[in-house]
Amino acid sequence: MKTFNVTSVRSDIYNIINQTIVNSEPIQITSKNGDVVMLSLKDWEAIQETLNLVSIPGMKESILEGKKELVEECKTLEDIGWNIE
Repeated sequence: MKTFNVTSVRSDIYNIINQTIVNSEPIQITSKNGDVVMLSLKDWEAIQETLNLVSIPGMKESILEGKKELVEECKTLEDIGWNIE
């Protein structure tokens, strides 16, 4: 994670925001009152979704078990009656 002080962020905010979005890398911004982390909205939403999923009892274990299953052994959407069209 790159670190910038608040003064340098203030003078180059557009480029720092763009860099954060394009690289999908959080930026630490330091100030004398404390530090903050800036990240893209897309990354923030992904973190929130992950936190939501792992908060469901048994979900983490289910995901880890699912990773072990071969794709060829998985049921298709038609097999389970889902029509996504």
